[in-house]
Amino acid sequence: ARPGKKWILGENVITHNYLRGINRYLVVYVLFYFVLFTHASPAKSCDKNCLSGKCINGSCVCDRGWVGDQCQHCQGRFKLTEPSGYLTDGPINYKYKTKCTWLIEGYPNAVLRLRFNHFATECSWDHMYVYDGDSIYAPLVAVFSGLIVPEIRGNETVPEVETTSGYALLHFFSDAAYNLTGFEIFYSINSCPNNCSGHGKCTTGNSIASRVYCECDKYWKGEACDIPYCRNNCGSPDHGYCDLTGEKLCVCNDSWQGPDCSLTVPSTESFWVLPSVKPFGTSLARASHKAVVQEKVMWVWPHPEHTELNPSSSTQDDIYMFGGKLEAGSGNVTDELWVFNVPSRTWQRRSPVVGPPAQAQIYAVEGHSAHCALLDSGEAIMVVIFGYSPIYSYVSNVQEYNLKSNTWLVPETKGAVPQGGYGHSSTYDSASGSVYVHGGYKALPANKYGLVDDLYRYEVNTRTFILRESGFPRYLHSAGLLSGTLLVFGGNTHNDTSLSNGAKCFSADFLAYDIACDEWKLLPKPDLHRDVNRFGHSAVVSNGSMYVFGGFSSVLLNDVLVYRPPMCQAFLTEEGCVKAGLGVRCIWNRGRCLPWETAKKLLPLITVDERCYRFSDCASCTANTNGCQWCDDKKCISASSNCTSVSPPQVCSKLANCKSCSLNPNCQWDQNQSECHALPAQQCSEGWSQVGEACLRINSSRESYDNAQHYCKNLNGNIASLTTTKQVDYVLEELKKLQQQDKQLSPWVGLRKINVSYWGWEDMTPFTNSSLRWLPGEPSDSGFCAYLEEPQVSGLRANPCTATAHGLICEKAAGKRQTDTHPCSLHTNCANCTSQAMECMWCGSAQRCVDSTAYVISFPYGQCLEWQTSDCLAQNCSGLRTCSQCLEQPECGWCGDPSSTGRGLCMEGSYRGPMKRPAKQGQQSQSQDMSLEPGICPKDKGYEWAFIHCPACQCNGHSTCVNGSVCEQCRNLTTGPHCQTCMPGYHGDPTNGGKCQACKCNGHANVCQVLNGKCFCTTKGIKGDQCQLCDSENRYLGNPLRGTCYYNLLIDYQFTFSLIQEDDHHYTAINFMASPEQNLDMSINASNNFNLNITWSVGSTAGTISGEEVPIVSKTNIKEYRDSFSCEKFTFRSNPNITFYVYVSNFSCCFLSLLLVAAVVWKIKQTCWASRRREQLMRERQQMASRPFASVAVALDIRGENTDFLFSFQGPPKPIAMEPCSGGKAAVLTVLMCLPSGPSGLPPPGQSGLIVASALIDVSQQKPTDFKDKSQALKNRKALPPAHQGTCV
Repeated sequence: ARPGKKWILGENVITHNYLRGINRYLVVYVLFYFVLFTHASPAKSCDKNCLSGKCINGSCVCDRGWVGDQCQHCQGRFKLTEPSGYLTDGPINYKYKTKCTWLIEGYPNAVLRLRFNHFATECSWDHMYVYDGDSIYAPLVAVFSGLIVPEIRGNETVPEVETTSGYALLHFFSDAAYNLTGFEIFYSINSCPNNCSGHGKCTTGNSIASRVYCECDKYWKGEACDIPYCRNNCGSPDHGYCDLTGEKLCVCNDSWQGPDCSLTVPSTESFWVLPSVKPFGTSLARASHKAVVQEKVMWVWPHPEHTELNPSSSTQDDIYMFGGKLEAGSGNVTDELWVFNVPSRTWQRRSPVVGPPAQAQIYAVEGHSAHCALLDSGEAIMVVIFGYSPIYSYVSNVQEYNLKSNTWLVPETKGAVPQGGYGHSSTYDSASGSVYVHGGYKALPANKYGLVDDLYRYEVNTRTFILRESGFPRYLHSAGLLSGTLLVFGGNTHNDTSLSNGAKCFSADFLAYDIACDEWKLLPKPDLHRDVNRFGHSAVVSNGSMYVFGGFSSVLLNDVLVYRPPMCQAFLTEEGCVKAGLGVRCIWNRGRCLPWETAKKLLPLITVDERCYRFSDCASCTANTNGCQWCDDKKCISASSNCTSVSPPQVCSKLANCKSCSLNPNCQWDQNQSECHALPAQQCSEGWSQVGEACLRINSSRESYDNAQHYCKNLNGNIASLTTTKQVDYVLEELKKLQQQDKQLSPWVGLRKINVSYWGWEDMTPFTNSSLRWLPGEPSDSGFCAYLEEPQVSGLRANPCTATAHGLICEKAAGKRQTDTHPCSLHTNCANCTSQAMECMWCGSAQRCVDSTAYVISFPYGQCLEWQTSDCLAQNCSGLRTCSQCLEQPECGWCGDPSSTGRGLCMEGSYRGPMKRPAKQGQQSQSQDMSLEPGICPKDKGYEWAFIHCPACQCNGHSTCVNGSVCEQCRNLTTGPHCQTCMPGYHGDPTNGGKCQACKCNGHANVCQVLNGKCFCTTKGIKGDQCQLCDSENRYLGNPLRGTCYYNLLIDYQFTFSLIQEDDHHYTAINFMASPEQNLDMSINASNNFNLNITWSVGSTAGTISGEEVPIVSKTNIKEYRDSFSCEKFTFRSNPNITFYVYVSNFSCCFLSLLLVAAVVWKIKQTCWASRRREQLMRERQQMASRPFASVAVALDIRGENTDFLFSFQGPPKPIAMEPCSGGKAAVLTVLMCLPSGPSGLPPPGQSGLIVASALIDVSQQKPTDFKDKSQALKNRKALPPAHQGTCV
């Protein structure tokens, strides 16, 4: 158990009068107990302690809201009314898929405070939500996730959470992955904040008698007396003085600065300040906003409900804002461009013109960044970097907007191939014209995703990327450029739980990247009176300082942090200047210490070629920000120099979903691996030529049209349908080349006559007589197939298909272009979202479908209460049919009807009663608009509102209760402890008053599936939801609507039927039929006893209810049977259509061990109708001889010799031919075999060592085997289909 963790198992308050009343019965009770104990058997004890329950008969019976073998996990709803107490998930790690809700009830408008003594959950996936009210429709004040511990001893990682409505609702949800130690939360009603932090005393106020407040000690201030002020008396009188009249701050003299006036101006030391200035009102706290500085004014937007990044850039009097997520709708991401004019305070929307190429577009993204830059040409542009698109996933492109021409461009970039992402930081350095991009959340190879530590430098003028790794992965952090140093603060540093090693959701890391030295340093974290961990904040640089605003740290923040770095002017010596310290870059020039920005303009330009030459491999060359690039001729040079040839970029691997992959014609999407791969340069095998999307092959052999078609099929292709201009031009050009070599060809093409006046291509495309034209007088009436006679004039001529043409043209597809899958964001309900082959996740509370690689960034602040990848829940409360299902969803409550039998209605609500969303025209109302509507569940009419626990009687309206909760007798064809299911033989959903109806199985089943009514057919071979079909694919014939189904037996075979699969346990019968042409021997045996009936008939309707069958055998409870039936006894000669029917039933007395193996053996005695059989064989030989002949290529593996084959052979050996017999149920398989050759490896003299072998095979049950369900490799959340029950022949 976790140290210091407490939990309340319950309380009993017993008054003094009550105790005095039971004293008189105490002695009698003790005597009765001993008598009972001596005559009763001792109760069985539990092996483990029952933590939140009672031990009854050796097992723990849990209290309400607790589950587990020791009742150690919370799972349900709790109500707490004591003035103070604790709440916890349990003494050990919480379990998977936990949903627990606590309602703390105080008195109206009371202040409730929550103190998190311990909190450890999986970051970004398992959340604790805190609402200021009695439902989730109340204002959300905090969302806790991850590991919360103090950064500095004595500091508070998170503030106390306060609610002022008199209620507090806490809801915890964990998913099915990692489970950590959980939480312990202390709550109190009407107490001082943080118990005044030990720097004051708690006092009752005069104006509001019920409220208390802190009276702080000297030099401490704040609501919780947690803010020190005027330390060291501000160095008075030399450095400054303490102002006690206003904010209680140090007022420093002109030459001193810092929180306590202890640093000189300028200073060689850096410091952080936490000013008391905040936006007016806590409602202006925000995260994932953007801030820019314009004329020493910091502009912050968007509105707090916009919980995604809307990057912006400023230029002169205008501020540009592009993209982001719209507040309205289900998380729509926009491509809108807005301009805010600062002097007039007005917004204007721009509609850019999309520039070339033709396929260019504006990517609607979120989590991106943008900067305005001035090109060398003098034009001003806005550069939009990366971001996430719900349609195209993580975008690796840079987008450019020309401010003057109003044109939008997606340019091709040079240098390193970037991997775009969400939530990176970026800073523009105007001096070098470069944007520094750090970190982000990205899709990674092998269908993985997470944080990265990439640092890109993007040169705006040359559109060149240069890459380096930083070693500090994070996203939703901030960055600012000061004194030649990139300062990175905060962010979410938690990668996948298995890799994070305790990294926290909310970081206060402070990093510095020295541009001149190309190195990273870790700076000290802010040393303030409280922790300042956060992500989703913004940072701007102004007047030599960095200002950090807002963010998220379980609660939305509205504070401002100020970082003041060391000032270069404060260093008076060259040594001190060069070693100025962490986070600042200074340069000594002419006896002065100057900042990097000023000094580098005075320095001569230095080429970087010499610096690049020291890198000897591609990875080292490109993994730096020194401006190097790797060339194919194995050398590393400056990015500004020219390579003779540059290594091709791996663009395809950076495309994160099928949609973006399909846009690039050189890439293809691998659905099985969920990766984008580059198409091979040559997608056609040897001997083929790639023409557009097809591979073409011209052959010079003389064949008929049918043989030409057969030739192409042997090459896994088809005779060519020349439907595109590119294909026609290629063929004509190739034929002209052959003509110049005195090789005149007139090849078949895939064009044939469909009917009297219609010609069409083999791929079913109509012939248009455009690119290829008929020669004069063509097509002739005698011709049904077309060939190309004169390539100079594209002349086609018709010919009989049996005639011979000189040449043929084959085609096949060029590679496999994966068809585009539907992006997750376009699915509008759970069923569609989770049924897609790619991984999608459905969030019911947000009504959004998101890609699993983007779930964390879609809800970075825990906006999704619960997600599903299968087993979709009802879309709203009214779809939940039972009270237990209803109260599992935190937004729902149960209104029980006056019958008190468990019937009712689930609806949105709170502890005080049901709630209703008022109808608003033209827009979707927010959850906060819900209002209390007690009239929906009127208590005065006998209705009962349940929010914490369900009513005791839960019989679904089919029974009344005895002893309060036991269903007395289930009616209406129902059964179960709560009358929750239908009786055997009936189906339906009887919950909440639903009805049951009889199974409709056409007499072939006694029971059916309870919910959907699908029958469990008892005769093998009968299928269908109502047992209305025969399994004809597996040789079962008949009509179950008028009789039954029979397995059609072949002669001279032994059949084994194994009924051991899970779906076979309902079978109690199997039937066979056969029509022998001569005497018959039959034997049947089984592992279990069975009943046997054999009949025969000559009627055409035999085997149905109206058919006439003559019984000849009837046996019961046997294991084996053998018999012989002669043609004389049954007059086979006069009745050639005689049919035997064998009925095997009652396999076993029960369904517990059905291991039936029934064998039916038919043996032929060649005594009857021998001549008739010979005639039939002769007809089959004549039919086989009339078939067209074709050549077959055979490859011989000659040991010790290397042979160049004309064709490429792949896969296992194939038969020479497989000739189907009449009816398509059997075929003759022909193979070429090598005879044994002995030690020499050579056949005997005069022999080839090869033979042709044939066999008759059954092809009636063959299934395609080359198709694999790739979705199973990607997601395993759905059960595999049951193995197909075939029949061994």
